[in-house]
Amino acid sequence: MSTTLVVAIDGPSGSGKSSVSRAVASALELAYLDTGAMYRAATWWCVQQGLDLTDAAAVAAAVDGFPLVIGTDPAHPSVHVGGVDVHEAIRSTQITAVVSAIATNLEVRELLGNLQRSLIAASGESDSFSQGRGIVAEGRDITTVIAPDADVRVLLTASEAARLARRARDVHGTDDAAAVEATRDQVLRRDADDSTVVQFHVAADGVVTIDSSHMNFEETVQAVLEVVEAEVGPRP
Repeated sequence: MSTTLVVAIDGPSGSGKSSVSRAVASALELAYLDTGAMYRAATWWCVQQGLDLTDAAAVAAAVDGFPLVIGTDPAHPSVHVGGVDVHEAIRSTQITAVVSAIATNLEVRELLGNLQRSLIAASGESDSFSQGRGIVAEGRDITTVIAPDADVRVLLTASEAARLARRARDVHGTDDAAAVEATRDQVLRRDADDSTVVQFHVAADGVVTIDSSHMNFEETVQAVLEVVEAEVGPRP
């Protein structure tokens, strides 16, 4: 039996899927793939070229084969485009405000989806970052479209209030009323936009739901690890 493990984690904005996925990957000595970063990197690329992001065909043409390199070390995830380190730039408010225009472009989703599948498959190779042990991949449609045959599939969710508070703390360092309101658009509007093309609020058949509304970070990571052990047994 193959010892390669693929864990797919889906969920809405602010559910904690990125930080939790990184911690789970580290705990299991697996690679980590942030598929959302790929859409952000594609957005950055198109913005740099001055494209009209509503021109779906032009955007797809620009994204097709664009020079993206994704690092899969969960301790040091990296994103480079054309040799430029864009790890911080793609998290800017400018990119966050417009990334849904790219993420809802169906041709772009197909292009990046194929790349995501190839990266997941590559994690099973002995010369990969995880030396063939596998990967934790997270993103909007990872459990249903990209990796429906993953060994473990989790929908990580939380209440609207919890998600807004978490994103406010991440972005502004506080979850007071002003900070929460300032993050409302990037959490709720992005979810509304993205849900027009992908489903990430309700678990598909075979996907385990974890509601982290009343869990802290460590408890959420442990809950995912327990699902992994329940699904595939203790890791060697």
